[in-house]
Amino acid sequence: MKQGILLAAYGSGSPQAETTLKLFGAEVRARFPGIPVRWAFTSVLLRERLAAARKKTDSVKKALQKMWFEKYTHVAVQPLQIIPGNEYAEVAAEAAAMQGAPGFAVVRTGAPLLSTDDDVASAARAVLRHLPRDRAPGEAVVLMGHGARHPAVVRYADLAQAVHEHDPDVHVGAMNGAVTLEHILPRLRPGTRVWLMPLLSTVGRHTLQDMAGPRPHSWRSRLEAEGVSCVPVLKGTAEYAGFINIWLDHLAEAVTSL
Repeated sequence: MKQGILLAAYGSGSPQAETTLKLFGAEVRARFPGIPVRWAFTSVLLRERLAAARKKTDSVKKALQKMWFEKYTHVAVQPLQIIPGNEYAEVAAEAAAMQGAPGFAVVRTGAPLLSTDDDVASAARAVLRHLPRDRAPGEAVVLMGHGARHPAVVRYADLAQAVHEHDPDVHVGAMNGAVTLEHILPRLRPGTRVWLMPLLSTVGRHTLQDMAGPRPHSWRSRLEAEGVSCVPVLKGTAEYAGFINIWLDHLAEAVTSL
């Protein structure tokens, strides 16, 4: 039996995101010593950009094919997605397709960050644990997720409710989904300060442009247009121990099932 771990992320389009993924990989190696760890990127665009910069990256399918060629027999795949939406389903499908390859005995896929009610509760605790240290009493915090056109997008609303029960000034929304910025705006007090945080695994285009960017459509610009002062926090969820541990626990389940 030859075990391996494949981590699947959207990609690292910035130096900060690249560093974040490297540190996450180090956490995985520390948790599962002796098991080789590989990476795959799900974004075709990012893989093309990195290839143009002469940086080698693999899709989930290609990474698994390489591991099969190297005689791995038992592989745990852990995606860094937030919800079990379309992107997660694609990763799981590619992993399942390799299950039948000759020589591949077992391929298991770990769950995303918000898979179960227990995950939602754990993520809510992580949110509250990692709120900005300089936040003053009464100041709001708004977390921006990606969202999806998928039934699993309801997990953002579940997290929003779980967090709100403990701190009504902390709001969770997504660019596409059950809870958007339009739902959050009426709950904010004009003239106050709001902390903006990404509910995304790494800091990339969505954080820098859609959340904190200067363009009119960004969450920061839309909040400031309502008379709210914004302070962006440029750290992805994969940079906080509370969220990392949820993914690691899911990976542990997948490794155990091997």
